[in-house]
Amino acid sequence: MAGSGVEQDLAQLRQDVTALSLTVHRSRGDTETVLGQLERRSRDQTAEVQKQLAGLQSRTETLSGELSRLTARMDELAQRVETLSRQTRAAAPPPAPATPRPAPTPPRAPGGPQPADVYQTAYIDFSKGSYPLAIQGFREFLRRFPDSDLANNAQYWVGEAYFSLARGYANQGQADKVQGALEQAVQEFRKVIVNYPRGEKVPTALYKEALALLGLKQPSLAEARLKYLLEHFPQSEEAPLARDRLASLKKE
Repeated sequence: MAGSGVEQDLAQLRQDVTALSLTVHRSRGDTETVLGQLERRSRDQTAEVQKQLAGLQSRTETLSGELSRLTARMDELAQRVETLSRQTRAAAPPPAPATPRPAPTPPRAPGGPQPADVYQTAYIDFSKGSYPLAIQGFREFLRRFPDSDLANNAQYWVGEAYFSLARGYANQGQADKVQGALEQAVQEFRKVIVNYPRGEKVPTALYKEALALLGLKQPSLAEARLKYLLEHFPQSEEAPLARDRLASLKKE
């Protein structure tokens, strides 16, 4: 009887173990199924996240490249604006009448080339913008008629012609020619002051000489010429222009 009871217990134990084994097997299968689902879902989510990250990275690189191009463009434009601003300040004409005031016609001399003809021919060339011809004509006038009442005017227009040439070179981007023309303009304007100290063109020559010196990046000399103009010709038409220029120099 005792042996029969043990066998029954053993059989029951085996049955329980078998049932437990089946339960564990089913649980393991369920676990693997769940893990597989989780793994697939994780891979899908990871792929989607990576796809989104790749898209964001591509968009970021595109925006970064566009930003770099815009920044370079802004720098280029800023440099061009600054260059144009310097050229404009150097070559800007004074706020005076753009058309030069015609001078009175000198009296005609009997026989030979007439002062009026030589002077007016040079003046017409200047008015047309033919500055090299105007320079040649006014110098011819000075050579032939050095004692004429219009000699100081002729000398002034030589300086004005060189100053206009410098402005034209600057507008055309021929920077290598600007300095030479401005230096020559300074010399010619100074001849007006030295050779014709009582001439009517002295205040204008002083003012234009100062502008040419500013174009040559010599503000100290330009300031000195403007102060000289105000000291010796306070009632001239150029005096208010000189005051404005001095005020702008102090602000720079």
